[in-house]
This record gives sequence, C-alpha cells and structure tokens, in this order.
Amino acid sequence: MSLSLKDKHAVPHLFFPRRNKFSSLVSLPKGHGHQRSNGAVSSSPLINYKSSFRYSMALIVSLPIGTPPQTLPMVLDTGSQLSWTQCQRKLPRMSPTTSFDPSLSSSFSNLPCNSPLCMPRNPDFTLPTSCVNNLCHYSYFYADGTLAEGNLITEKFILSPSLITPPLVLGCTTSSSEPQGILGMNLGRLSFPSQAKVSKFSYCVPLRQGTPRITPTGTFYLGENPNSHSFKYANLLSFPQIQSMPNFDPLAYTLPMTGIMIGGKKLNKPVSVFRPDSGGSGQTMIDSGTQYTFLVDEAYSKVRDEIVTVAGRRLKQGDMHGGSLDMCFDGNPIEIGRLIGDMVFQFENGVYILINKERILDDVGGGVNCIGIGRSSLLGTSSNIFGNYHQQNQWVEFDLVGRNVGFSAADCKKLE
Repeated sequence: MSLSLKDKHAVPHLFFPRRNKFSSLVSLPKGHGHQRSNGAVSSSPLINYKSSFRYSMALIVSLPIGTPPQTLPMVLDTGSQLSWTQCQRKLPRMSPTTSFDPSLSSSFSNLPCNSPLCMPRNPDFTLPTSCVNNLCHYSYFYADGTLAEGNLITEKFILSPSLITPPLVLGCTTSSSEPQGILGMNLGRLSFPSQAKVSKFSYCVPLRQGTPRITPTGTFYLGENPNSHSFKYANLLSFPQIQSMPNFDPLAYTLPMTGIMIGGKKLNKPVSVFRPDSGGSGQTMIDSGTQYTFLVDEAYSKVRDEIVTVAGRRLKQGDMHGGSLDMCFDGNPIEIGRLIGDMVFQFENGVYILINKERILDDVGGGVNCIGIGRSSLLGTSSNIFGNYHQQNQWVEFDLVGRNVGFSAADCKKLE
C-alpha cells in the first residue's frame, strides 16, 4: 500500500496491485521472496546495520545514498514498495540535506528505457511507466490523490566504507510536495529488503510525548537484532488465491490478529473480521507508514460501542479529527484513559500488544485527545491497518525468510 506523506498521520496507504554496528554477511536462499527484474539488480550479501530514526508522525530514517554518500531522510514504510528520494535538479529551493543531487554521485545511473521495468503494464506501478526523453518515467498515485513522479534510476546505499549495496532501483522524484522520500519495506520485488537482500529488519518506536512534541529517536536494524531472544513471533498469513481477491494487498505484511480487549473485556467479534473474505476485504496488515490504526466497520463498531459505554459522557459529539478519528474527548486524557482501561491487541501464538490506559489517547491539538483508532471505510479501504501509534515502545521485527513478525515490549527511548 502507499500514501501521501503529508497525510501519513491521518490516512493509510491504498496502493494495490499493490553509530553503526556491523557483523558478518551471508546470503539468502535461492528462490526467496519475489523475483527481481531481469538484470535490474545484481546479487549481494545480506546486510547487518544499525541506525536511528526520528519519530513524529512517521519514522524518518536518514540513509547515505550515492558515491560519495549523500545522507537523505526517508520515511520507513512497511506499506510501500518502491523507494524514492527527492532529486535536487528540479527542486532548486530544497536543501541538499533533503534532496539528492545525481550530478554529485559517480555511481548514479538512469534506468534505460529498454529495462523490463519500463515496459507497459508493469504491475509494480499504479500508472504505466513510459520512456520520456530517453528516461524511464514513473508515476505513483497515493491515497489522497497526490502524485509522486520522476525517473527510475539505480544507485548504491553506502552504509559504511565496507558495507555497500549493489545498485538498487529507486525513484528519483522530480514532482512531489514532500521533503522526505520513502524507504519502501514491503514484500514487493522492488522494495529495499528484496533488492538489498535483507533477511530481516526491526525497529523500536519511542513514545511520542509532550506539547509541543519533542521528536524522539528510535532504533532501526537491518539484519540481526541482538534483542531478538525476547521476541514472540506471529506467522504471516499467506493466501495463494490472491488473483481472485481484488481488495487484497499481496505485498503487505498480513497479521493473524485474533481479537481486541478493552479494560480487561474481550470484545465479542469473530476472528473472521480480521481475515480477508473472498474479495480480500478484512485483511489485517502492519504498516509503519500509517500513524493510527484503522478497522473495518464490524470491528470498529464494537470498539466504539465499548468506549461509549464506559466513557461516553466525556465524548465530543459530532466531532471528527482528520476525517477519520471520531472517538475524541475534552478533558484530562489520563483520567479518561483510566475510565476506559488498558487496550490489548491479540494475535496468534500468544502474541499481544498492550496499550496502557495512560496513553490510550493521543493529543491531536487544541486540547482534544482521541483514541488512535479510525473506521477504514471512511478512507475508502476495507482493510484493518495496524499503524505506528500502536507500535510505540515495542520492538517490531520483520523476518522475510521465516515469514513472521516478532514483537517485544521495550523502553525504546533508552535504547539510544
């Protein structure tokens, strides 16, 4: 799935065909993951790398791209495939620290028009790629109708002098209003993990607190995480009949969610509301690029009914924040949170995520605090989407070889 950055805090992705510590490098088994484009990316060793990211409404990691490296901010996004960065040549007012200047890199190359990625009907793009002035031009539509477009290129990530990726296919975006790029981390063949042969990656999202909010720092691993001994894993769901499921995103990390508890009470919802139906509606995915969590109508209504039962007298009536959150309150959020109680998201294999009652509400400004859960149908999607707000103070690990996602509670701020 994909989304406009300016609305990362409010709406989920809706794209369908949809310092440093280093250790030894190994190779992925043959046939793992999605096939690469013919000749687009050479083979490479697996990467083990530690970095940090800034957390506001998105996870913004800065990575060194090009030769010599230019360090560029990119939104860490498990709901997107193509990674792209702003390119300076058509954005003269952009700071060099937020946009890439191809003329300064000796490893930069434009993807040729005869590349398989530049052929019509490429399912990796929402609009057909095309050859424009001998450059492979791409366009990506996002959920709010905005567009990111530019030229496909190949470029290296120079993570350290001894840890360099092969040339990866990226978007060199020349038309977008956003300063950051996207680091696409889903299961697609063009995602960063697939191209760079990253066997697993993980991050720890720190608590975002304070008004005005101070942007905290989280921790990001490519490859092995030394904390993984404490992780509990839920196997990713897979569905071989995806061609007959038009509302299903086969490139997303689909979680086996089983239920939600509020204030010690398990809501009366069948597991089927968290599983895709014959058309793919009801898929539950984890998405670091979307801030809040969004539920299909049947699941959302149960959550809202329970919230209204215990704290309805404090609910702001008829108010909706950002066009998607309608469980909003005036007053002391700690006091209201205690009325509601802890919230627990449950998954298979005994995996669960606890949202403490003291932080069940998010400060959206103006003295208003909202439950960070919205109704996905208001956004034009029929999926359950688990956003980064409910991933705070959690290690989240994506194992692409084992096809599972690991979780472990942590004080992410203390990991700096």
